[in-house]
Amino acid sequence: MLLRYLLLALFATPALRLAAQQAPGAPDTLNAHALPAATVVGYGQRLPLRRTAAGVSVLDNTIIQRFNENSLASAVNTLPGVRLEERATGSYRISVRGSTLRSPFGVRNVKLYYFDIPFTEANGTSPLNILDPAQLGRIEVLKGPAGSVYGAGTGGVVRLENRRPTPTGAAGQGQAQIGYSVGSYGLRRFTASAEASKANGDYWRAQYAHQQLHGYREQSALRRDVFAVDGQTSPSDRQTLAVHALYTDLYYQLPGGLTRAQYEQDPRQARPGTPAAPGTVTQQASYASQTGLLGITHEYRFSDKWRSTATVYGRSTHVATPYLVDWERDAILGGGGRVALNYRGLLAGRTLRVQGGGEFQASFTDSRSYLNVGGVPTTLRYDDEITTRTGFVFVQADYELPAGFLLTAGASYNRLRYQIARISSAATNPAGYGVARDFQPQVSPRLALLKELSANISAYASVSTGFSPPSEAELRPSDGTISQDLQAERGTSYEVGSRGTLLGGRLTFDVAVFDLELRNTIVSRSNAQGIQLFANAGDTHQRGAEVAASGWLWQPAAPAKGASPAAGLRLWASYAYNRFRFGSYESATGQQYGGNQLTGTAPHTLSAGLDFSQQLGVYLSPTVGHQANIPLNDANTDYAAGYWVFGSRAGWRRTLAGRLSLDVYGGVENATDRRYSLGNDLNAFGGRYFQPAPGRNYYAGVLAGWRW
Repeated sequence: MLLRYLLLALFATPALRLAAQQAPGAPDTLNAHALPAATVVGYGQRLPLRRTAAGVSVLDNTIIQRFNENSLASAVNTLPGVRLEERATGSYRISVRGSTLRSPFGVRNVKLYYFDIPFTEANGTSPLNILDPAQLGRIEVLKGPAGSVYGAGTGGVVRLENRRPTPTGAAGQGQAQIGYSVGSYGLRRFTASAEASKANGDYWRAQYAHQQLHGYREQSALRRDVFAVDGQTSPSDRQTLAVHALYTDLYYQLPGGLTRAQYEQDPRQARPGTPAAPGTVTQQASYASQTGLLGITHEYRFSDKWRSTATVYGRSTHVATPYLVDWERDAILGGGGRVALNYRGLLAGRTLRVQGGGEFQASFTDSRSYLNVGGVPTTLRYDDEITTRTGFVFVQADYELPAGFLLTAGASYNRLRYQIARISSAATNPAGYGVARDFQPQVSPRLALLKELSANISAYASVSTGFSPPSEAELRPSDGTISQDLQAERGTSYEVGSRGTLLGGRLTFDVAVFDLELRNTIVSRSNAQGIQLFANAGDTHQRGAEVAASGWLWQPAAPAKGASPAAGLRLWASYAYNRFRFGSYESATGQQYGGNQLTGTAPHTLSAGLDFSQQLGVYLSPTVGHQANIPLNDANTDYAAGYWVFGSRAGWRRTLAGRLSLDVYGGVENATDRRYSLGNDLNAFGGRYFQPAPGRNYYAGVLAGWRW
């Protein structure tokens, strides 16, 4: 109710006269000098963040480089409403406004894109761990349902881009870089890249990253090799062709969850076992995969008003995973494409932008599960062939209204079909059977209104709906069952917010208040073998507020020649308040959990820090992070304690003789050696909730480049 009053109050306010109002039909970049200056790519219209009527957060490589690049968690967790957890080294779980609820491992209910390539597989899972943090140059998060452009989903959308060369105006300008770093718990990293760019935006970049780690816990070692090639060329003045190739060889061990007593006794131990039920060390629990991805995007500009963008891609993945009981081997082939047609013109003398298109994905998985005996596959448990097809069509329009209003309306129409053929099964010995799940078409609309309150400040309100069917791993968990009752989630989100700059551009702020009403909410639990199972659990009320702000405390009046324009002292902070509650929820045992706090989500999260840089290249970035107590089960009888963590990175970064660039750095994480769990196992059987995070650890490295 409060949110609805805010919506009325926001747009019932008399229109304020703009200091510099955009004329009808004027270019979208007229007010682009006003901060926040980031351009939002995700909704397809490439508008400045200040003129985007949605909850959006953007990370660039300067923020990623604020932390140790062995993990994305610290950088992503600076965004309000977004949490990236690491259950095991390299095993990521991302949550956007409470979507952790159905993400016991991997990434669920949050759709990922790699440039314009659908990175989330057709079966609903997203292998975020095949990317190396050092290769990424930009992360854009669209929070809540984004069905008008990206089809099914209630959690959000994350768009990833690799680093790109910065055009210098000189044709053929290029650079090569190598980097090496070491750290606690056996951390070793090596990176190498070569790139070249032209003033017209054409570029190519090749990068390689190797990381190995012994791990903080027993049975938590990691090895990852990532090779990526990106390029863009303009065959003519009207068209642009981009190619993105990625290959990753990944292996990491799985230490398993601990009970509270085991966690307090020794957080570095792996899950212990007994002769009847061996632990993760005996069973050599681990994950190994080899993934290749190739995508091509073509943009054609028919005229100043019309342009089209088309993407096609293919992916191949091989996975070998010994768990506590089963040993899984998957071979996955997938591919698909996305096409969008954009129009920009005038309607009644005012700017109208329209885009429409569609996306299609298909995959085939040959999945075999064996009995795991000491890390060796033995008896075949089941052999499945899974075919998945999913797709949607979408349309969205943005219209510039009088008095500085911008109206956005869109919708998508979605389809999803699974076909699971059980070729053989130990339970049916050996006869198989087939199951088909066809989730009915759903229309997901979105409506938003933005008001420019001044040349530097805007406010918006939006209403959007989402449709999120279960992933293949949720329909077909590792216990060998196939769920035919699990239904898709459906949600409606109401949001108001404001962003902009104050004090002559020295202070940047972004504030949002939201209410996500979710139905048929999917929750998870685990059995005695640690296998995750899923069920629909009534509805949830996910209401909260997010605030992000940054401001310059000091900047040099006259920067020295060659000094970084970012020299000075900047304070930044982000905070999220989450009042997430179950609505009607009766457990399988008849327990009533209505009104309980949402499992796995903290009511308060905070991230803050200082960025100091000196004109001669010295920099220092101390940070602090906080997370409040988290309920570990739906009954709210067990909680993980809240925690504060402190860290810092310092170094010297300089370009010498205009060609040689150096960055010598070092840092500390968890400086107070706080014991906490980052990535708890929710509703875990036997209370094995805890996945301890590393204690105090250090790192140091050097990055050197040569420009020609």
